Amino acid sequence: MNMLSGYLRQAGTALRFLLLATLILGLAYPLAVFGVGQAVAPFQANGSILKDDAGNPAASALIAQVSADDAGTQDPAWFHARPSAVGWDPTSSSASNLGPNDTKLRDTVTSNRAAVAELEGVSKSDVPADAVTASGSGLDPEISVDYATLQIRRVAKAQGLSPEAVQGLVDKYTSTGLEAFLSQPSVNVTGLNLALAEAAR
Repeated sequence: MNMLSGYLRQAGTALRFLLLATLILGLAYPLAVFGVGQAVAPFQANGSILKDDAGNPAASALIAQVSADDAGTQDPAWFHARPSAVGWDPTSSSASNLGPNDTKLRDTVTSNRAAVAELEGVSKSDVPADAVTASGSGLDPEISVDYATLQIRRVAKAQGLSPEAVQGLVDKYTSTGLEAFLSQPSVNVTGLNLALAEAAR
């Protein structure tokens, strides 16, 4: 009887601890984190959703939106993101895992550099590195200011806008402040192309 009583006391203690841990870790803590996120950075906490001019959700500023067809051919009317090892598929995120001495990577970079140089009408030496190499996630929407600037003339012509107007959009979507200080200024292609679509209407 004493042994059974001891087991029951232990079971009761375990159940009380389980209930307490569930309330704290399963309810109170998630609600606290959610509340802090909504109070401090609601845009980021809710997925960094960009909206169109009608106020409808259009895309996430954290994910590059594909401007290529099924064959991988990029639409010249839009700013292009970095190459993607996953074909800009948001359901899978990864790098190519190819090292700098890998023949396949060198061939891909060489091919990409030639294609970008031809598309933009510049020499191969003028093509920035991020125009020919994929990011670690394969979904990175950020490109260098140099790569964005390289695309202005083509995009402006295709959209029927002045280069100055397109340059203004690039400037608007170029990172500043702490973000630029911690890394380097970059341009969010997803936000830029959304603004471009509105400007071209």
